[in-house]
This record gives sequence, C-alpha cells and structure tokens, in this order.
Amino acid sequence: MIYRLSADNLSFPDPREADENGVVAFGGDLSVKRLIAAYKNGIFPWPHERLPLLWFSPDPRAVLYPKEFSLTRSLRRSLKRYEIRVDTNFSKVIEMCASIRRNATWIDSEIKKAYCALHELKIAHSVESYDEEENLVGGLYGVCIGRVFCGESMFALKKDASKAALYRLSQLALQKGGIIDCQIINPHLSSLGAVEISREKFLQTLRVLGDNQAIL
Repeated sequence: MIYRLSADNLSFPDPREADENGVVAFGGDLSVKRLIAAYKNGIFPWPHERLPLLWFSPDPRAVLYPKEFSLTRSLRRSLKRYEIRVDTNFSKVIEMCASIRRNATWIDSEIKKAYCALHELKIAHSVESYDEEENLVGGLYGVCIGRVFCGESMFALKKDASKAALYRLSQLALQKGGIIDCQIINPHLSSLGAVEISREKFLQTLRVLGDNQAIL
C-alpha cells in the first residue's frame, strides 16, 4: 500500500518501502519544507496528469560521478562556444525546460512556483549556457542537498548547450567531492557517463554528503 501524505505532517515513509515503480507516497503539497524533507530523504516529486501528486525514490538510481563524465572531442570543441553562468536566470531556465523538452508536461505552474521558491532560499540552482550574442541557449536546474546535486531537468536550443552546462556542474561537483543525482537513467544520460546504483547505495551516499557544504 502506498503511503498517503497528510496536509499537516511533513514526514515521509522510508523510501525503501517504495513500490516496484519507485512510488513512495502520494498527496501532500509542494511547500518548501516538504520539498526539502523529501530531497533529504532521497525522494522527489514527479507529477502525473490526472493523478494525485506522486513522490518517488527509484531503485536503481541514476547518478553521475564527476570523474566519470564523458567529455568527447566534439563536446570539448562545443565548450569554447558557450559562456557558462550559475543562477543568473533560474526562472527562465525552468520555463525553457517546460516548453522545450518533450514529456516535460509535469513542469506545470505549481512546480515552477515551488522550485523558484527553493531558488530564493539558495537551495535550487540553475547552470546556464549563453552563446556569443548573450542568448540563453541551454541549461539545467536542480536542488542541492549538501554535496549532492539533484538534477531535475535540462534543455538545449543549440548543439551541446545543455551538455556544456552539465559538464560545468560536474566540475563544480568534482571540486567539492560531490555527485550529481540524475534520478532515472536514459540513453542521453548514459552517454554522458551516468550509471545506475542501488537505492540503498544512493541513500548511504546522501547520508554522508547531504550535510556537507553545498556544491553551489
């Protein structure tokens, strides 16, 4: 049975109790306190149309270890075309992720509002790629729990623009000894070096790194 969150209780069940699809709980809201509690426990929201708000902790979990980032010669060349900035236009990044990416219908108005609130508290961050004309052409956003950056979504308008942002993030994570949580593996993430680990290993890593100085 999947746990139903109550409006007045911010606690989550043990993520190890998730069902075979990784669903830990349903219901609740996207308040700042609830979101922080979720991420600290290795749980994230993933809204689905016509369903109550769902909270996930998948097993296995996709992560990117910064040292394993796959920096190809093509991407190395692309890096020269972009200027990478951090947290200069968070709201635009999340808006672009919602409008450009396929299957991003879950980034609705409530999600945007919630993560912008996290950004105001310096918990959610964006990494952005700008071209020579100062146009925002790619980027990503996510949540920092100590040295674990929980990636949420990314977009690109030009070749390798989102990859360039992710590479910059990986270098920042490498400097702090952190990792990037990619949540669920896909071919694109795999090509960049992401791997799957068990949920248990991810939760152990989160316990170790989650209370340290943030990557961003």
